Amino acid sequence: MNTQNYRKLWIALAVVLAASFGTLLYFGKDIYRMAPPIPGRVVVADGGPVLFTGQDIRDGQNVWQSTGGQQMGTVWGHGSYQAPDWSADWLHREAEWLLDHWAAEEQAGATFASLPPETQAALKERLKRELRTNTYDPNTGDLVVSPVRARAIQAVAAHYDKLFSDDPALADLRDVYAMTPHAVPDPERRQKLAAFFFWTAWACAANRPGETVSYTQNWPPEPLIDNRPTPANVVWSVVSFVLLLAGVGALAWYHAVLRRQPEEEGPLPDQDPLLGLNPTPSMRATLKYFWVVITLLVFQMGMGAVTAHYGVEGSGFYGIPLAEWLPYAVTRTWHTQLAVFWIATAWLATGLFVAPAVSGYEPKFQRLGVNVLFAALMIIVVGSLFGTWYATRQRMGLETNFWFGHQGYEYVELGRFWQILLLVGLFLWLFLVGRALWPAFRQGGAQRHLLGLFLLSSAAIGLFYGAGLMWGRQTHLALAEYWRWWVVHLWVEGFFEVFATVVIAFLLTRMGLLQVRTATAAVLFSTTIFLSGGIIGTFHHLYFTGTPTAVLALGAVFSALEVVPLVLIGFEAYENLTLSRARPWVKAYQWPIYFFVAVAFWNLVGAGIFGFLINPPIALYYMQGLNTTPVHGHTALFGVYGMLGIGLALFCLRGLATRAEWRTGTLSFAFWSINIGLALMVLLSDLPRGLVQTWASVNTGMWYARSAELMGTDLMKTLRWLRVIGDTVFAVGVLALGWFVLGLKTGWSLIPGTQQQRALEPTEPAPAR
Repeated sequence: MNTQNYRKLWIALAVVLAASFGTLLYFGKDIYRMAPPIPGRVVVADGGPVLFTGQDIRDGQNVWQSTGGQQMGTVWGHGSYQAPDWSADWLHREAEWLLDHWAAEEQAGATFASLPPETQAALKERLKRELRTNTYDPNTGDLVVSPVRARAIQAVAAHYDKLFSDDPALADLRDVYAMTPHAVPDPERRQKLAAFFFWTAWACAANRPGETVSYTQNWPPEPLIDNRPTPANVVWSVVSFVLLLAGVGALAWYHAVLRRQPEEEGPLPDQDPLLGLNPTPSMRATLKYFWVVITLLVFQMGMGAVTAHYGVEGSGFYGIPLAEWLPYAVTRTWHTQLAVFWIATAWLATGLFVAPAVSGYEPKFQRLGVNVLFAALMIIVVGSLFGTWYATRQRMGLETNFWFGHQGYEYVELGRFWQILLLVGLFLWLFLVGRALWPAFRQGGAQRHLLGLFLLSSAAIGLFYGAGLMWGRQTHLALAEYWRWWVVHLWVEGFFEVFATVVIAFLLTRMGLLQVRTATAAVLFSTTIFLSGGIIGTFHHLYFTGTPTAVLALGAVFSALEVVPLVLIGFEAYENLTLSRARPWVKAYQWPIYFFVAVAFWNLVGAGIFGFLINPPIALYYMQGLNTTPVHGHTALFGVYGMLGIGLALFCLRGLATRAEWRTGTLSFAFWSINIGLALMVLLSDLPRGLVQTWASVNTGMWYARSAELMGTDLMKTLRWLRVIGDTVFAVGVLALGWFVLGLKTGWSLIPGTQQQRALEPTEPAPAR
């Protein structure tokens, strides 16, 4: 491919980046402008008392965050799957109280359920007027509620006061929710927590000014007030289906045309090119990173097992009162935090390993920088894990909690101090990788374009984590969610994908299994196609978080385009599998390459099929916050990025000791056990539970899909216990992987007295400069 063609691909990528981020920022401004208002006061009509102030609501948001936030139940559908969605739960309880109160007025001692249908219909109309009418006055900043609604608010607040304290009457309910007694021991904090929950529920019911749709696009499903999908929800869902089919057809046509064009192929090497690699001091210093990767993976798996078991035994672990020390909110926090930590550590270590290997250049003090970064990462891991645990003890002030405790937002739970320290660490990593790669980048040629993409994706990993600093302690929830998804989506479903594609291409070209020109063109093209949907696709997380209709439309369209490139991912898996059999010496890299094959498989299944299952607005309207979400989460996050992290770690471990042959029986067992266990985990338990909940959400409402009544049924209990099968198979595989990696140090994973034939003479890296 000539320079002109590379230039066209770079221009296309630049246009996609500029247009996509311009759109994301432009409509982000609309989110700021149209977010549900936080009233200065919630007051009772006709000169009645003040129920809450705006500061109570903001402080209540901080109290919610200090309990674990999205790690204990959900708000607006985002968070964990054990306790209820607090916004949907409050809304339903308030509606039921009002209906029963009015029923008793109609007929002494009557309940709403006991009234004849025509009377029920009249009371439901009255309820709609009461809850859907927007009584916020932007001139005064007051939200005015009727005296009867004020009594309903006080009744629901009293329920939450008992729930978050230690009222014995709600002990069974707390157990179903996996909540500990005294989750919020301070009565004043509980009052502010109720203010926050009321406000989130109010935004779900109150119509936007001049519209007949609530601030949350009529989410959650709640038949009592006719919260149903909006016309925009249905129309843009249909558009997303059509665009998906059109995109798949166009890409399939392009792929068919491309396959007809002859590719320039060079001869594959007869012997392993990496046998001549002499690891530099900084490359050898990355070994401890990979030990930490496996350690954190095993720890994360353990926390996942405990978290899943809390779904059955809310306050204990097989009779051990573990929740007294490690409640559900903590184990789930650690489970998600550790996933990010060990996957990111594997990728950072791979970058540090690959950079000197590609350039043959060891910068001065590079090893020192690698060790300093390692120490910083360990401080962040230990400090943030302790902080998120200590925060749930409710012994921190709300400001201290924000800085050192639990921010309450899923995947970015660590306190602001640890966030800043991690951001500094990411830029130190970028500096170390960049200075080692720079000599190779200056050499020019086709490899320069691949290196440029590598540096671009590496810079993006640091820059977009910085979006996590864009919200403050009391930032509006809708705005905090907007920036949070900049971190989570643009990391996981954006530039991590680019980084993964580039790194795999690097490794395969370094081994001589791919031509640099072919790999560079493919990576540039696939990056452009993926980001054309992936960046604006961020909005599909924000359909119902107090955002305007334009966000729903853009999210629906571009989340469909995100899936388009994944339909051809099977070709990538087949090509990787073919490369693993290209030459006899490649057998030494069989299992790292097999993990790359697994990445392609789970990209199609987890990110593609299970992702699109919940991405259209009409699907997510009923499924948001149900167990269909962890189906996508586990198969996409672990299936794609976790498998890639393991594959990269094994590849680098192979590169650090290229002449020693491995005993791969344990590694083979680990590979199949991990993949089969992951499949069983979602197919036997998570997916069936999610579909049962979806049916309940459609028929009865979101409150019921998340309720103790449904989750306590025999069917749901059985489906939760079936999770043990997949979890056990998966856990055995993870432990086998850990045993194999430990054996590389102790020797039981190596074949004694063996040595691969050297293909090249040892080459020393260029002297430090």
